[in-house]
Amino acid sequence: MARKGLIQREKKRQKLEHKYHLIRHSLKKEIRRVTSLSDKWEIYRKLQSPPRNSAPTRLRRRCFATGRPRANYRDFGLSGHRLCEMVHTCLLPGATRSSW
Repeated sequence: MARKGLIQREKKRQKLEHKYHLIRHSLKKEIRRVTSLSDKWEIYRKLQSPPRNSAPTRLRRRCFATGRPRANYRDFGLSGHRLCEMVHTCLLPGATRSSW
C-alpha cells in the first residue's frame, strides 16, 4: 500500500491539471498561430506562469486498489501484482491465466 500522502499529492496534481488544462491548451494553440518570434516568447512566458504541478507530465498513473505507481495496466487500472491475484481468484471476467 502506498503512503496516503503520496496518493493525496497525486489527487491534488490531478485537480490542478484539470483546472489549468484549458489555459494551457489555448496558449499552445496561440503559439502555433503566431508567427512573430517575440510574440511566441511572450506566450511561452505566460505558459510558464501556472503552477508546475498543473502540467500533465507530472501526473502518475497509480493502482486503483493499492496506490502502487509502477507496473500498472491501463485496461484494468491495477498493478501487475494485484492483477495477477485477481485473475487467479477469478475476480476479473474475461481475463485468463497464461499457460504454456
